[in-house]
Amino acid sequence: MKLKFATALSAAALALLATGCATKNDAKYVDSQGPNTIVSLNSINIQDWNNAADKLVASLLESNVLERAPSLPAVMAVSRIRNNTQQQVDTDALTKKIRVALNKSGKIVTTTTLGADGKVEDAVAADAGAMQSFMAGEKQKTTLPYYTLSGKLLEDRVRSGSTQQTTYTFQLSLTTVKDGLAVWEDETQITKQGQRSSVGW
Repeated sequence: MKLKFATALSAAALALLATGCATKNDAKYVDSQGPNTIVSLNSINIQDWNNAADKLVASLLESNVLERAPSLPAVMAVSRIRNNTQQQVDTDALTKKIRVALNKSGKIVTTTTLGADGKVEDAVAADAGAMQSFMAGEKQKTTLPYYTLSGKLLEDRVRSGSTQQTTYTFQLSLTTVKDGLAVWEDETQITKQGQRSSVGW
């Protein structure tokens, strides 16, 4: 009887070891687009970037302004995205998602050899283009953008007792280079409220 009990206990212990003794506190993979990501009151989370990009892309495509370009896909350059929040953030988290969606729509291609303040995204492509033009005895040929995309990130914080509320505003403008007019503008806001960070939304 004792032998059978010891054998059963050993089998249970081995089964527990086989499962890695997993607990709810262990790290695990979650869907970046899903509802189980961490919501933080004091920072812009991955789901905030995703939601803002999705809403702004939908607004731009529904406006039909891109069809006004003389030819499609129209060339777009990304200008300055001002960060007026208290955080150090990489605005590419927003603009890259928007660029990818617009490129997939077939209505926009993004130039990576022009950038705000002369800072190009792809310096190798810019240098290669200049070298190619030089070898051909021509002046450097640069495809000028028809549109530029610019924007701003804003933050508003308020508190009532122990409850904190933070609102992030994502603003974007699409401007035609030839006349400097904003042909599309929109903004989306994301508000988070609570006493501490949590999992899920």
